[in-house]
Amino acid sequence: MPQPSVVAALSEIVEELKPEFAAMSDAIWDHAELSFREHKSAATQIAMLEKHGFRISRGTADIETAFIGEAGEGGPVIALLGEFDALAGLSQVAGLAEAKPLVNGGTGHGCGHNLLGTGSLLAAVALARYLRENNLPGTVRYYGCPGEEGGSGKTFMARAGAFADVDTALTWHPAPFNGVRSTNNLAVLEIYYRFKGIAAHASNGAHLGRSALDALELMNIGVNFLREHMPQDCRVHYAITDAGGTAANVVQARAEALYLVRAPQMPEALALAARIDKVARGAAMMTETEVEIVFDRAATNLLPNITLETAIHQNMVALGPVPFDQGDVEFAREIQRTMTPEAIASSIRLYQIKGDVFANSRMDGSSGLHLGLRDFEGQSHFRAGSTDVGDVSWVTPTAQCWAPAWAIGTAPHTWQVVAQGKSPAAHKAFAHAAKSLATTGLDLILDQDLLARAKAEWREKTEGTPYQCPIPDHIGPKL
Repeated sequence: MPQPSVVAALSEIVEELKPEFAAMSDAIWDHAELSFREHKSAATQIAMLEKHGFRISRGTADIETAFIGEAGEGGPVIALLGEFDALAGLSQVAGLAEAKPLVNGGTGHGCGHNLLGTGSLLAAVALARYLRENNLPGTVRYYGCPGEEGGSGKTFMARAGAFADVDTALTWHPAPFNGVRSTNNLAVLEIYYRFKGIAAHASNGAHLGRSALDALELMNIGVNFLREHMPQDCRVHYAITDAGGTAANVVQARAEALYLVRAPQMPEALALAARIDKVARGAAMMTETEVEIVFDRAATNLLPNITLETAIHQNMVALGPVPFDQGDVEFAREIQRTMTPEAIASSIRLYQIKGDVFANSRMDGSSGLHLGLRDFEGQSHFRAGSTDVGDVSWVTPTAQCWAPAWAIGTAPHTWQVVAQGKSPAAHKAFAHAAKSLATTGLDLILDQDLLARAKAEWREKTEGTPYQCPIPDHIGPKL
């Protein structure tokens, strides 16, 4: 268990620095930049790191908005992972409990990455300062990771070897709940299928045409039949990104769809994608068209580390609940009024909330915010999403936690997330996450046995299956 004096010392540093980091988080919320375009957000974070004495490496993995800030000397090397990209079409007025875009069609931080990056960076700064003030060895790195939202930024960084000498990596994510995030996320592949046909008059010359749209529709039908014959824990979904035009009296000469293929393990995802490729080629044969299969991006399944997660949980127990006040609770309840009871109940199920350490938060969601701490059962549970944190977890032992930045029932990628992105409750949540991560990082530096056990668990889980980046070398990040 962590020493109370250490928890208190790191918490004091975080609270001292919190106001300037809250201002940074709000500035990044204002920028709301899309994947790999986060130039202002990255510059804002780099300026903060330089202010606190970090050495900066820019352009990590040849990505303009990726960077590493480092402080301290010697081992071990503790990495804090941060994100700062936003989502398209989620502009929303902050602090308002009704859907109202700030800019029509604009961007918004619908997954709370303004908070995520700020909390991880604050943890790195607090930990580095503690080591310096106490003359302790250890290297602290903050990884500025762009393009998590469909960009696979960390996958490209892992492919470039950015995490090769890291001893452990820690991160967090905003959520409706407080606690360790131990999940078995899915591996994901993103692939474009582009059909090319021959245009013709759809009435008097249809026999001369070869419809790319017909090919695409046949592919979609074939994949829908394939669903019965793929493993039940796999997922396949698609969007038609180009239907070939709006003229119904023209045989469409082009059509395109983006497919996402998910599976519990990357080899399963690759095998399922190979079957989908066959369906696409079959559709092209039936319609006498051509199909181009374009691999876009990917993220490997997450590899939980129970040793690290247990250490984070112990620190979260020592910290106690997030110190929300009545104003925080009232705003959360206003946000909840925009949700259905089913959505609130679904949120509790999604985050596997089966018990509370402090037992002072009603599990029906009526408390507005999570006022306690999710009990950690010492094992992972299935979560059907994907994250590029998974690629880091195959390179080095990695662990995550949640902090309750949102009202109970809030779903990611919604206007409600954006509306809560500048709230006092959200600021308290990122500071709480920073305390949890900084204290765990210090434990790993001071407790060689803890670090050894985390690495032993990681080696046991990866033995015989070393990390292989799922993105081919010739493919780079796309805006």
